[in-house]
Amino acid sequence: MEDLQWVLADGPNPPYMVLLEGNLFTRETMEKLKGRTSRIAGLAVTLAKPSPSQGFSPSVQCPNDGFGVYSNSYGSEFAHCKDSLWNQLGNGLAYEDFSFPIFLLEDENETKVIKQCYHDHNLSQNGSAPTFPLCAMQLFSHMHAVISTATCMRRSSIQSSFSINPEIVCDPLSDYNVWSLLKPINTSGTLEPDDRVVVAATRLDSRSFFWNVAPGAESAVASFVTQLAAAEALQKAQDVSALPRNVMFVFFQGETFDYIGSSRMVYDMEKGKFPVPLENIASFVELGQVALRTSLELWMHTDPMSQTNESVKAQVEELLATLERTGAGVPEVILRRLNQSQALPPSSLQRFLRARNISGVVLTDYSDAFHNKYYQSVYDTAENIHVVYPEGQSPEEELNFVTDTAKALANVATVLARALYELAGGANFTNTIQADPQTVTRLLYGFLIRANNSWFQSILRHDLRSYLSDSPLQHYIAVSSPTNTTYIVQYALANLTGQVMNLTREQCQDPSKVPSENKDLYEYSWVQGPLNSNKTERLPHCVRSTVRLSRALSPAFELSQWSSTEYSTWTESRWKDIRARIFLIASKELEFLTLMVGFGILAFSLIVTYCINAKADILFIAPREPGAVSY
Repeated sequence: MEDLQWVLADGPNPPYMVLLEGNLFTRETMEKLKGRTSRIAGLAVTLAKPSPSQGFSPSVQCPNDGFGVYSNSYGSEFAHCKDSLWNQLGNGLAYEDFSFPIFLLEDENETKVIKQCYHDHNLSQNGSAPTFPLCAMQLFSHMHAVISTATCMRRSSIQSSFSINPEIVCDPLSDYNVWSLLKPINTSGTLEPDDRVVVAATRLDSRSFFWNVAPGAESAVASFVTQLAAAEALQKAQDVSALPRNVMFVFFQGETFDYIGSSRMVYDMEKGKFPVPLENIASFVELGQVALRTSLELWMHTDPMSQTNESVKAQVEELLATLERTGAGVPEVILRRLNQSQALPPSSLQRFLRARNISGVVLTDYSDAFHNKYYQSVYDTAENIHVVYPEGQSPEEELNFVTDTAKALANVATVLARALYELAGGANFTNTIQADPQTVTRLLYGFLIRANNSWFQSILRHDLRSYLSDSPLQHYIAVSSPTNTTYIVQYALANLTGQVMNLTREQCQDPSKVPSENKDLYEYSWVQGPLNSNKTERLPHCVRSTVRLSRALSPAFELSQWSSTEYSTWTESRWKDIRARIFLIASKELEFLTLMVGFGILAFSLIVTYCINAKADILFIAPREPGAVSY
């Protein structure tokens, strides 16, 4: 607090750049800094190690408020989280406007350099003010957009209309949803009205206070990894091609930013732009946060408003009974019902219910508030969901080491896969459907520890190798799409549920040349494949699957409704290079003296130049005309 007082009031040389320890990055501290912007030039935040034990969530306490199914006119008793504050630790910092740049320092060496510079030059002796020169820091974070989405989109639109070289100042957040079907359908048409589909959904994205730092272990990764494992397990069932109903797996992008992906899919379904119409959805099962179960219990959330319709209530009851029945075969998971008067948590299901009453359930590891203490923060990492490895293992050994978290999520995936099998009309092989913990542990390692691993390399196209780094993936939706996460989930799903075909590379890239193949039914991908036995070359092959991408761009931008309250309107500013530097700076007196000396030299130069110019005829004698040369 004494340091804070120095920055805010006592320090003699403002403005100051604050280096803030991660544990002190709290709303209380930020409000004090925000109140004295004339003395604050910027903020550099270090990562707290270990993560703050009290938790840290820069999101709001009621995520996606106003864009779900509940409003003042529908389910007003549940609107604005009156029933439950789902993210009780949320401090809302990520939704505040700060007039100074705030950088995250992930590299400890950078922090050490800054601290050393401070100790060498800025540390005062006996409470006195430090002497010049002082160590200074500069953060470059220029953003082109200002005020709001409506303003920046209008400016960009005007530029695009009247300028040959328009300067776009912001871009809508956008990406692609990943979806697939258990049984292929003709994507050039639409389903018949009596073709019923069971939807299994989850989200792909997360965020934090800092741009493109979104590990999202509990808020996103654990759930979509579980759904990938469930899709693989269900695809291996013996009679999937004969099931009366189809199953659609959907991985929504942009859900963190007011349901971008799900609202766009619902919009496309209503407009006939998606091959599965909204009316064909028989039931909806969504995976929320599922990695932090404090016991064996997994909670089933349903919507009380849609169940005022007796028909929907009966369908929901049947859905819950099916989940309980299939869950009974997996003793490591106990499914629990909640009070029917409790609202749905933030979920993609809410956008579907906003358009049509359907029977749906959201599976989570919590009942009335998130267990995740680091929801949408930089600390929602592998450690948060207890993904740990024995010391001394190589990267390849860690990739294949089955962690306790992987086993727990595989059990959840087994329950989900068996439930989907029964919901699709299956009855013969329920107990033989089993999710593979090896698949789960590989996915967790790839998304949370090291993306550049042998398995991810084998399932991707050759030109996508650059998307794999030696660090964890970040799951921020961004504006350049598809993002790394989207591509890898797409190819992971294709390899887990698809079929290896005996096609050449040319045939795989253009299956229309093969009479037995149909591009309207399947997608074809030529992937790198695993290394051969000598570990020298890869064995590429063609994978045929039903995995496809659909646009995850808010309908607000399709409709040019930039101030919409019906659809998400998040945009990201365009910017110049984001960078920082430290250097020594002289005192104001020396800077002023240097400036005055500079002016003095300039004035003296002007006077001398004037005088020389005035006496030029005396000072500079014209050369004589060359005469005749005599010898």
